[in-house]
Amino acid sequence: MADTEIWPTGVFPSRLIERLARSGAIAAPAFDADQVQPASLDLRLGDIAYRIRASFLPGPDYTVADRIESLTLHQLDLRNGAVLERGCVYLVPLQESLNLPPTVSAGANPKSSTGRLDVFTRVIGDKARGFDTLPAGYAGKLYLEISPRTFPVRVRTGSRLSQMRFRVGDTGLSAEEHRALHKAETLVYDANEEVGEGIALSIDLKGEGRKGLIGFRSKRHTPVIDMDKKDSLDVLDYWEPLINRGTEQFILDPDEFYILVSRESVHVPPNFAAEMVPFDPLVGEFRVHYAGFFDPGFGHSAAGGSGSRAVLEVRSREVPFLLGHGQTIGRLIYERLAEPPDRLYGAGLGSNYQAQTLKLSKHFRPYAL
Repeated sequence: MADTEIWPTGVFPSRLIERLARSGAIAAPAFDADQVQPASLDLRLGDIAYRIRASFLPGPDYTVADRIESLTLHQLDLRNGAVLERGCVYLVPLQESLNLPPTVSAGANPKSSTGRLDVFTRVIGDKARGFDTLPAGYAGKLYLEISPRTFPVRVRTGSRLSQMRFRVGDTGLSAEEHRALHKAETLVYDANEEVGEGIALSIDLKGEGRKGLIGFRSKRHTPVIDMDKKDSLDVLDYWEPLINRGTEQFILDPDEFYILVSRESVHVPPNFAAEMVPFDPLVGEFRVHYAGFFDPGFGHSAAGGSGSRAVLEVRSREVPFLLGHGQTIGRLIYERLAEPPDRLYGAGLGSNYQAQTLKLSKHFRPYAL
C-alpha cells in the first residue's frame, strides 16, 4: 500500500470501498456480487467457529489468536453448516482482513437481519481495546464474536452477519448541520423533538394501518433459523404478535426480546449515512438497536423509499420499563460521505427494508392480522 494515496474525508461509499480492496487495504477472496453495499461492506464467516467460554478483548499486548487457545471449549466446522446455540459465545475468523492506509479507520455493526433475530455480534481486531472499532492504519486479521440470544441459528462458511464502514476524519454532523440538513432535505417526518444532535425517534404503540399490531415478542424454545434462507419461516412459530388494546402503553419485561417500530419515518439523503445510537441512558434502561447502519438512500423517494420507519430491536435491561406512544427511545446521527455514492439503498439492489413499516427479518414470510 502506497502511503501517498489520498483518501477523502468522510464515510466511504461503495466506489471507495472497492478502491480499498484493489489497493490491498482489504484482503479477501473475490467479493460476492452484492457484498459491497452503498456505504458498507458485508463481512463473511470463515471455515471454523470456536466455542469460547467468555467474551474478551485482546488488549494492546495480544493478538486474538493468543487468547483463543486458553478460552476455546471446542471447534465447529462451518464448511457444511453448523448450529450456534442460544446463550453461547462463539468466535469466527472472518474471510476479510485489513491493511488500512494511515488515515482510514473502520467500524462495524450487525447487519439488520442479524439484529432482528437478537444475534449479538461484535468484530474484534488484534490488540484491540474496543469492539467494532479498528483504528486508522489497522493491519491484521478480523474475527467475529457471535452470541445468539433468542434463537438457535445455522451458519456456514460465507454467511454474512455483520458489516463494516470505512472513514477518514470526523464525519459526524454538528447540531447546526443536522438542523440545516433537515431544513433542506427533511430527515424526519412528523418529528416529536426539534432536530439537533441527530434526530430523536419515538415509539409507535398505536399500530394504525396495521389493525393495531404494534410489534412482536420472541418465543422461547423455537426451531433453528438458517441465516442464509429468505422468506422460509412462519412468523407464529417464532413470534407472539403484540396488539394495541386501547392503552397505547406497553411494559418491557427484562430478558425478553421485542421488535417494535418508530412513530416517525426517516430519510437518509444520498450524500449522507446515518447510525442509530444503541443505548442512551437518558431515555431509559433499554437497548433499542443492534444493527445501527442506515445506508445512503434509506427512505429516499428516488430510491423507492419516501420515508421509511426505523424498526427497533428492543431489550430491557435490569427492570421492567413502561413505554408510552410517542415516547423518545433513540437517536439517529448523520455522517457525511467522502464523495457522492454510485448506488443507493433500495435502488435496484434488492434491499430488504426500503419503505418498511413494522417488518421482521428477511427470514420470515409476510405476516398480517
